[in-house]
Amino acid sequence: MKTLADFPDLQQINETGKTFTENATLKATAVAEATQLTVLADDSGLMVDALDGAPGIYSARYAGDHDDAKNNAKLLANLADVPADKRGAAFHTSLVLRKPNGHQLVTTGEVRGRILTAPRGEDGFGYDPLFYVPSERLTFAEMPLATKNQHSHRAKATTAMLPLFDEWWEAEQ
Repeated sequence: MKTLADFPDLQQINETGKTFTENATLKATAVAEATQLTVLADDSGLMVDALDGAPGIYSARYAGDHDDAKNNAKLLANLADVPADKRGAAFHTSLVLRKPNGHQLVTTGEVRGRILTAPRGEDGFGYDPLFYVPSERLTFAEMPLATKNQHSHRAKATTAMLPLFDEWWEAEQ
């Protein structure tokens, strides 16, 4: 298995899509065409109900360029007047598995929760300290890794892909 780090000469990929799936497709297409390898790409983010789905596809750069602390601070500021029962949110992932010939498989995964008024927990990254999963009574940053993986949007997207993979792989398109 290879990662993007194995291809330092690849051009920067502009995520110009309007959805997670469009952005994952842009990434998978660019890398598959450049490397002539089958590629798995994802695009993930946080969608907050009270913010009409924001930060959405801009989750990583909500307050600038990939600064978790600033992103969390901006999110909390934008939700300052929103009561706890109106802070519903979802983490979303779109996965795109693409062959160099253009044949692709797309799956998605989502986990629902709510946004707290202050961070809790030391593990995870991004919005994990603010994303509370009521069934566990923990934020993603408080959960043991095995528990987080049971609920994770990425795990759900991967689980959805697994039963489709063999047939997709064998297809000649």
